[in-house]
Amino acid sequence: MEVDQHNKGVCRKWAKLPVIFLLLALALTCIDPYNPNIRGKEELLVDDGLITNENRSYAVRLTRTSQAQNDDPVAVPGASVSITDQNGLTAYLHETQDGIYRTDSLSFIAETGNAYTLAMKFPDGREYMSDPCVMYPVDSIDNLYFTKDQDISADNSEILDGIRIFLDSGNKDGGQYFRWVYDEWWKFKVPYPRKNIYINESDIPAVEQVKEVCYQHNGSDQILIHSTINSQTDAILNRPILFIPTDRSDRFRIRYCIDVKQFSMSETEYQFWENLKETNEGGGGIFDKQPFKIIGNVHNIKDASEKVLGYFQVSAVSEKRLYIVPSDIEELDLPAYTYDCEKIVLAPIDFPYPVTWDDIFDAYSQEFMFVEPVYDTTGVLIDLSFSTQPCAICTTRGSLTPPSFWTDGDTSQVPQ
Repeated sequence: MEVDQHNKGVCRKWAKLPVIFLLLALALTCIDPYNPNIRGKEELLVDDGLITNENRSYAVRLTRTSQAQNDDPVAVPGASVSITDQNGLTAYLHETQDGIYRTDSLSFIAETGNAYTLAMKFPDGREYMSDPCVMYPVDSIDNLYFTKDQDISADNSEILDGIRIFLDSGNKDGGQYFRWVYDEWWKFKVPYPRKNIYINESDIPAVEQVKEVCYQHNGSDQILIHSTINSQTDAILNRPILFIPTDRSDRFRIRYCIDVKQFSMSETEYQFWENLKETNEGGGGIFDKQPFKIIGNVHNIKDASEKVLGYFQVSAVSEKRLYIVPSDIEELDLPAYTYDCEKIVLAPIDFPYPVTWDDIFDAYSQEFMFVEPVYDTTGVLIDLSFSTQPCAICTTRGSLTPPSFWTDGDTSQVPQ
């Protein structure tokens, strides 16, 4: 919490720590990471493509796995990529950046009931093709809602209080296999925004833009699939999507939004995601880990023994969005999030040895961020205020620009 001018006891103690010890501590924490090189594993082609019935550009991402355990997949540029439907109509994808190939949204729109095949050809003559994939229809998400709930922490050490988000879908189209992905956005405000720049004690101008309010985004981090094969009804009711502990993040401090997409899929694709989930529990996508045993629906035309990872996905999609505000959480009597932020307020009189304002700034700006000066009623400088960067500048983890759909209205649920 912020420290006023008459009660700076805890924060003042920072001034009595010799700066040399702070620098030494920082130096000792700089340890070179150990990245073992894993031998004996093939560098395999990975395709990640999804086309839907949405009116937009679709993307196919091509990479190769790396032998180094912690390395990111390597982009595969220079391929000729196309998608052909069951009537022989072909759309050619353009490489917009290394390994990312996109359709033209004006000339290609996928339709339910149609089957699509992905084809790829590389400069060295290698050719790949997917199995034909039918776009099955998907029913709308009827309800997206939340209730008070509890869950166990990841290390099984405590019970967490929070909300769980659910959905209902009538499934009038009779689909049997479903997958869901979600995107979260939330508006947040840093406790001690940086308002000034320190040049010297006589020159402390205001910043051009106070970066106090931002929007943070987070995507799905788990594989959410469901089959109605053994269910008594085709309807999807009370399907859990996400649990959020209310006191572990600032999601609900101002305004929160979750957007959920529901996909239809074939039994073959469902089995792919089921296998991937078992191999990589907790991962939300094909690229979170390298699932060497999970083979998808793309094959080398000339070499059937080559393993190709990933999956060319074809699916209709429905979507629903839900907003949550602080009063919703308060009504459920759930714990609120508190920022772990400290504002350090210092003046030369706080030190047992002579220092200048410049000395204070030079010493503390190595670890903390100067946020603003404090003046008395006559305009005389009496303190310099510091905090950590994440508590002072919201763009360290968010964007100043809200998503295009964002609304600050009172509507708690926005229909699609």
